[in-house]
Amino acid sequence: MPIKKYKPTSPGRRGMTSADRKEISDKKPHKKLLSSNHRKAGRNNHGRITSRFRGGGHKRLYRKIDFKRDNYGVPGTVASIEYDPNRSAHIALIHYADGDKRYILAPAGLAVGHTVISSAKADIKPGNSMPLSAIPVGTIIHNLEVKIGRGAQLVRSAGVGARLMAREGNWTQIRLPSGEVRRVHVKCRATIGSLGNAQQSNVHLGKAGRSRWLGRRPHNRGVVMNPVDHPMGGGEGRTSGGRHPVTPWGKPTKGYRTRHNKRTDVYIVSRRKK
Repeated sequence: MPIKKYKPTSPGRRGMTSADRKEISDKKPHKKLLSSNHRKAGRNNHGRITSRFRGGGHKRLYRKIDFKRDNYGVPGTVASIEYDPNRSAHIALIHYADGDKRYILAPAGLAVGHTVISSAKADIKPGNSMPLSAIPVGTIIHNLEVKIGRGAQLVRSAGVGARLMAREGNWTQIRLPSGEVRRVHVKCRATIGSLGNAQQSNVHLGKAGRSRWLGRRPHNRGVVMNPVDHPMGGGEGRTSGGRHPVTPWGKPTKGYRTRHNKRTDVYIVSRRKK
């Protein structure tokens, strides 16, 4: 999908780009697959801010996505390719032969009229869902399950794809888009192909207001704050902080590792950073 540029008719238009959505179908979302989406604005269940500089933004309805792909053996036809405001990838509305209708993430190359199926004996075509035991080594996949039957949790952003590197016994090795190689059980499911809308990462917002539409509030640096608000604040005139970069709570940032999930370390074969 190409990137669309605009004439600089105003300061906001100068440098602004957007994705050319010619492949998007001119249809309204399927009403039964919509639900209200209560926005948290970066707050936890106690109402305290845990992610700063979030809030506002345009109202959205959540599209219920079929991450489990558990309508086994029933072929479905792509009825439309739609925009989803809740994610970077596009979604596809599937009309199954048994009358069921579901949304799935739309891989690159999937178009209206194509047929998809979730089966261990499916063809190696974009949009087909299979267990990792039935996928040939070297295949590009997305929508990857980590726990059997839970539904896809990895490789769900626009333009990304993982690669099935090896299979040994009950385990496979998957190279994720980050470069990390991870062990995943052969009974976990994945979808063939890489996700569409690959040019999403090249879109330039162009103005602050467009960032506010997405629910992103202005981010102010620590060095411009007062000492009471940030360890790097204060000083006469502009300063560069006078110390290594830290968070407002004094923890090092820019390279400091914060991951402490030892429970899943056994599944990581090769880390993203050596």
